[in-house]
Amino acid sequence: MLNINIKLLRKESITPVHQTEGSSGMDLHACLDEPIELAPGKRAVIPVGIAIELPVGYEVQIRARSGLAMNHGISLANGIGTIDSDYRGELKVVLINFGEENFVVRSGMRIAQMVIAKYEIPEWNIVTELSETERSDNNFGSTGIGGLVG
Repeated sequence: MLNINIKLLRKESITPVHQTEGSSGMDLHACLDEPIELAPGKRAVIPVGIAIELPVGYEVQIRARSGLAMNHGISLANGIGTIDSDYRGELKVVLINFGEENFVVRSGMRIAQMVIAKYEIPEWNIVTELSETERSDNNFGSTGIGGLVG
C-alpha cells in the first residue's frame, strides 16, 4: 500500500476517497468561502482544501467527472492536470463551463477526480535510426475512422 501525507487546510476540507472498490479515481471536493458561478465559456480556479506530499516517482492526474461533463458541460480547462511530487501547495482545479447555462460551484461539491500514477524518469539514448514498425511514421488518422471499414 502506498502511504501519502495529506494536509487538510481548512475545517471544511474533505479527504479524497474512492467511491467504490473498483474506482481508480478519488473525488476532489470544492473548498470555497462562497459559491462560484461559472457562465458559459468561462473558467475558474477552484481550491480543494488539501495539500499532499507525493513520493518521487508518483504524480496525481486531475481528471474531469463524467457526470458534470455530460449533464452540465463542466470540464477541466487544461484537459488533464498534473500534480508533481515536489509540489506542496493547495491542490486546485481549473474548471471550464462548456455548457449553455450558468453553473454554480458550491463548497463540498465533487468537482473532479484524482488518480495517483507511477512514472519513470527516462535515460535518453541518442541514436541515428529507430526500429521499424507496421505503422512507422504514419501519424494522425493512420488507422482509419473508428468502426468504419475501408
